[in-house]
Amino acid sequence: MRSGVSKEWCLCVGETEHVIPITEPASFFSVVALPLPSVSFATQENCTQRYKGRMLGISTQSALDLAHFISAGAVSFARGLNDTPKIVALLLVIKAFGIKTGMLAVAVGMAVGGLLNAKKVAITMSKKITPMNHGQGFTANFVTALLVIFASRLGLPVSTTHVSVGSLFGIGLFTKQANMRVVSEILMSWLLTLPIAATLSAIIYWLLSHSLR
Repeated sequence: MRSGVSKEWCLCVGETEHVIPITEPASFFSVVALPLPSVSFATQENCTQRYKGRMLGISTQSALDLAHFISAGAVSFARGLNDTPKIVALLLVIKAFGIKTGMLAVAVGMAVGGLLNAKKVAITMSKKITPMNHGQGFTANFVTALLVIFASRLGLPVSTTHVSVGSLFGIGLFTKQANMRVVSEILMSWLLTLPIAATLSAIIYWLLSHSLR
């Protein structure tokens, strides 16, 4: 604010065509498309908030967009840095697979899971937890990458998705726009995942150990 950077919202001004039925002697109705001037405000969900102003001679919005892309890449790097050791640990206990076959199996599983469910997860995180502008999206990415890379440096296996959701929730609490229903559903899914996974693993292991005797 001190540097003269401000926020601006979109306003759509232009012409839209409206189809109007006109009675004519030759037929019951003739349809004519007339261009009419219109002014419309988009909903808050569809309206993009941008930053207006320049810092050090550079457009604030352009600089922020670049930083946003870089921060997204940093999150991807952090995810690979922290998740790869988990995958390797799984391969070490699966003696039936060689290292190459195991890596291929993991890659196929991740690809299939991503194709089936990644879009739903992305929509939930980007739109349903809290509405964000460019600056808030950059902040969430930056905090996520920073914490996950720091955890990886210490050898701590953390969930990148959990950290990212926490960052988004923090922004929503600050702006007072967090969707508490969605956040509570996410928290409930996290609480149920571990005991359900442990129970299913114990049951399946018990069945396999008894059937292979």
